Amino acid sequence: MTTRLPDRLLGLALIATVAFIWEIASRAGFVNSIFLPPPTQIAAHLVHLIGTGELLDAAGTTLARCFGGYSLAAAVAIPVGIAMGRSRRIALLLNPIAEILRPIPSAAIIPVAILFLGIDERMKIAVVVFGSTWPILLNTIYGVRSVDLLLIDTGRTFNLSRLAFLRKIVISAALPSIATGLRISLAISLILTITVEMIAGNSGLGFLILDYERSFRYAGVYAGIVMLGIIGYLLNLAFVWVERRYLWWSGASLPST
Repeated sequence: MTTRLPDRLLGLALIATVAFIWEIASRAGFVNSIFLPPPTQIAAHLVHLIGTGELLDAAGTTLARCFGGYSLAAAVAIPVGIAMGRSRRIALLLNPIAEILRPIPSAAIIPVAILFLGIDERMKIAVVVFGSTWPILLNTIYGVRSVDLLLIDTGRTFNLSRLAFLRKIVISAALPSIATGLRISLAISLILTITVEMIAGNSGLGFLILDYERSFRYAGVYAGIVMLGIIGYLLNLAFVWVERRYLWWSGASLPST
């Protein structure tokens, strides 16, 4: 269901109110303006950093890593999830491994990833792949196993080939669930990219935010965080548009906010 305009205005009004209180509190000295600069100063610094290209270059690096890991996770998790959902033997074979690895916090494997892969791009993307795989995998398995039996019987009635049956019946019916996993993993990919850049990076938004903090440029820290919020919002908005554009028939697309 589409969010009504008055509801959106209420949310924007709340953000504006918080920003106004923050501005007054910072300028009046109720909070330390060094550690919590006023929003207008943060906005001005954000515009300046975008104008110099510093923030945009870092954002581009972060997005490249994010989408690299996210794409690899989807390329692995969707086929494996379909196989596990369709085959009991494959599920019995892979379930123990999945159940052991899935509960491990993604940030906890960063030291292991550094040990085996060093601190170059391979390590960063590997961590993103690890954390992004599980929502896609689990939602794909669930979607495949939840295919309506009537659809399955219909496909068999038309004597479809195995490949046609998989594509036209199983994958088509499971797409809304797969899309849910992809949407969850997109946010996880961005979070993990920033985390790994902060811990073992020398470029990207995560590294830049931490570098600003270490050099006491707190307006830059908040500008970087705002940039992250904008990126996350736009990615979610783009995913919702794609979902509504191509999965309108499912009635399962989530609201954008």
